[in-house]
Amino acid sequence: MAALVVIVIIVVLYLLSCIRILSEYERGVVFRLGRLLPTGPKGPGIVFLFKPIDRMVRVDLRLVAMDVPPQDVITKDNVSVTVNAVVYFRVMDPSNAIVKVEDFQYATSQLAQTTLRSVLGQAELDQLLSDRAKINNDLQTILDADTDPWGIKVSKVEVKHVDLPSDMQRAMARQAEAERERRAKIINAEGEFQASARLADAAGVIGKHPMALQMRYLQTLSEVAAENNSTIVFPIPIDLFKPFIELAETMKKKSDDASDEEPSAK
Repeated sequence: MAALVVIVIIVVLYLLSCIRILSEYERGVVFRLGRLLPTGPKGPGIVFLFKPIDRMVRVDLRLVAMDVPPQDVITKDNVSVTVNAVVYFRVMDPSNAIVKVEDFQYATSQLAQTTLRSVLGQAELDQLLSDRAKINNDLQTILDADTDPWGIKVSKVEVKHVDLPSDMQRAMARQAEAERERRAKIINAEGEFQASARLADAAGVIGKHPMALQMRYLQTLSEVAAENNSTIVFPIPIDLFKPFIELAETMKKKSDDASDEEPSAK
């Protein structure tokens, strides 16, 4: 009787040791006597294994964000930069991820590093800084094609940081400052040109209508008076003195004519 109880206990313990519970995001790749089961990955839920002939490897199907270590890259225009990136991938075929490659995460990391150096080495510095979306798309396409036999889907690749040498940073800062100065000068010149064009139009209007100048004088006087100034300098237009100037010139001409006639009379 005691022997039967011991056997029952051993059987129960054996059955309990053969039970595995897989979460919703996990799959189990089962090998029986070293061969992959043709039924495919197990899970999620309860999975029963026949020990010791069965062995199960858990595979996580969730999206993995893997950081690519900083890589020293020489761009197409011979500029040395340090670049790091992040790769987003997930396992689509657990069987291939276990059978086709020894460690799919390590292999994906190494492949991402070499691909990052290769792709960025074919781009110029300006393209690396400005056309980041195209470079990310190229990296994603290449990595996805290379990892597809492993049952891995690379969904996104993002270049995070581009560290430039200090001398290159100073050169770019000087270039940006020169560009800002050029734009400021162009804007200033454009403003001067527009202002001169408007002044020319105003001068034409005043030339056709002299009374407009008088109205402008009166407007200026009202603006100056609004400032509570004790002294007001009021400009008098030269047109007011024009009759007196003409009279003076006429009288001078008559005087000159009279002086010319006296010597002749003598």
